[in-house]
Amino acid sequence: MTTITEEKTISKFMKKLTDRHPGEDEFHQAVQEVVESVHDFIEANPHYKEANILERIIEPDRIVIFRVTWEDDDNNIHVNRGYRVQFNNAIGPYKGGLRFHPSVTLGTFKFLGFEQIFKNSLTTLPMGGAKGGSDFDPKGKSDREIMRFCQAFMLELHRHIGSNIDIPAGDIGVGGREIAYLFGMYKKIQNNFTGTITGKQLNMGGSLIRTEATGYGCVYFAQEMLHHIGEDIRGKVCVVSGSGNVAQYTAEKVIELGGKVISFSDSSGTVYDEEGVTEEKLNFVKDLKNNRHGRIKEYAEKYNVPFYEGKTPWHIKCDIAFPSATQNELNLTDAKELVKNGCICIAEGSNMGSTPEAIHYFRETKTLFGVSKAANAGGVAVSGLEMAQNRMGYSWTREDLDERLKTIMKKIHQQCLEYGQSTGYVDYVKGANVAGFKKVADAIIAYGTH
Repeated sequence: MTTITEEKTISKFMKKLTDRHPGEDEFHQAVQEVVESVHDFIEANPHYKEANILERIIEPDRIVIFRVTWEDDDNNIHVNRGYRVQFNNAIGPYKGGLRFHPSVTLGTFKFLGFEQIFKNSLTTLPMGGAKGGSDFDPKGKSDREIMRFCQAFMLELHRHIGSNIDIPAGDIGVGGREIAYLFGMYKKIQNNFTGTITGKQLNMGGSLIRTEATGYGCVYFAQEMLHHIGEDIRGKVCVVSGSGNVAQYTAEKVIELGGKVISFSDSSGTVYDEEGVTEEKLNFVKDLKNNRHGRIKEYAEKYNVPFYEGKTPWHIKCDIAFPSATQNELNLTDAKELVKNGCICIAEGSNMGSTPEAIHYFRETKTLFGVSKAANAGGVAVSGLEMAQNRMGYSWTREDLDERLKTIMKKIHQQCLEYGQSTGYVDYVKGANVAGFKKVADAIIAYGTH
């Protein structure tokens, strides 16, 4: 339990942060979670306080904001805004995705970049934290329009990245097509074929299982949590939110391990398939979302199952929940409903998928809760492996990579146990934050004041 003195100290710290970074609620939320988790650790290790590590780690190394001007198919000129937040490179070059979505703001990228510091630290690979993207919306755009936008975006971004400086990857709105356009433009400008971008197609230096990695890794982490209490995914009923890559490959791995997936969702609502998603049904979802860009309601119509318009899947009775759509998609009401219905484990495939109130409730009720910076680190882990393959000029097999991913997720779980274990319960939020913080903080101190 947090004491009154600790609450006052944290409150004072957060007041200073919000005054300095106003109107960036997601960033404030991400910082508060870390500060609350590491407070006791810092008090027990005063050299971190003497070095003012928290003040230093919450301030990005560098923020780049730039104009992106591009032309549509009707010869109209459009202007968007591009961002790159290079947050911290204490343990390796900046690493983090690019997101193209009309809702993004500077605060969005600061939150994501800050989370990336600790997520990358937990992977045990030498990668710093960064994030970026644009308020450009790829939906409804032709391939040629997306190509022209990506090329215009890279005309500025190329100045700030490099294989030993900053290695972007994909994220929401930036898939294999966009990565190919971005990398092609970078290669043309720099006249240099390097591993400066990850998530590439196989024929241009990409890695096997990169698309699957976040979903697979999330399930591997959930499996580790369950094994720690003598349980297993086999035979468990699982609800999955979202229907994009993370949701699809979370479902694929759950089915492979003998679990039963009963839901998918998108912004229009949720489908509930009581009989369970089969390989055939999953292939339908992949085609629907990856090729036809349709709505998940079509699944309900094709397989004659209920569709809950405008709803998330958290009211559905389950054993395990996998938030795999977007940030803050699971709130306190949802958390109470899940626990009431017997859910024993939540593993976040989406970044910061649960609200602070929901997380507090899971911890209060001692429900297994895999926080995103640990549970969804599989994607960036395989990005790190892609970087390694590019440097070696070599490609591992699918089986090799899957085994390496599984090993990394086990190591992340072990770090969470080391720093989050308490009597009868593992606090994975505290464990992940302290483990991630310690590695970065020790590197910052070793460098000295700069």
